[in-house]
Amino acid sequence: MSQPSVTPDWSYERAHWRRGYFRVAGVDEAGRGAWAGPVTVAAVILPNHLGDLPFRDSKQLRPAVREVLAAEVRRVALAYAVEHAWPDEIDRLNILGATHAAALRAIARLGISPQALVTDYLRLPTGLPYSAPARADALSYSVAAASLLAKTKRDALMVQLDADYPGYGFAAHKGYGAPQHRSALAQLGVSAIHRRTFAPVARLLEARLLEES
Repeated sequence: MSQPSVTPDWSYERAHWRRGYFRVAGVDEAGRGAWAGPVTVAAVILPNHLGDLPFRDSKQLRPAVREVLAAEVRRVALAYAVEHAWPDEIDRLNILGATHAAALRAIARLGISPQALVTDYLRLPTGLPYSAPARADALSYSVAAASLLAKTKRDALMVQLDADYPGYGFAAHKGYGAPQHRSALAQLGVSAIHRRTFAPVARLLEARLLEES
């Protein structure tokens, strides 16, 4: 059953504002479940005087709309930063650890130090007060803004990587487990940007080793 449509608001940010934390950073990631490419995390601090905004969960939007709204995020944000965790880091730390690491780097790179965070169910090891509700990208303007930056940045990067690693279809499926990707992986083998600890890739590597032994 699909989730009902939800419009973000300022509820989670206001909970921090009432405690005197006015610089609230929204944090969200893209690419966590992909088989290839980085997991990308964005952090965004929006002004606290804005009213209703058009920002929405990036997964609910067409690519062209995401690009327009991501540009608007960059225009109005007090500060924003985007960081990647590449497959070697993902394989070393696991996907959750790598997502945490990229999130902390993005937060540290903000031009303004945040006083609190709202994340999309990402419980970060930080001394900052934070809220981490499920589906925060659909509930919080700040997290929706971060989701737009993370998604558009990662998608653009996967299009670039498609030229570097032709045949896998990265521009189309962005590294996720689409049938085209599964077929290309079987034909071409594992590339340098595949996540070797992810089960479909790990199984293929194991099968190739058995063939060679």
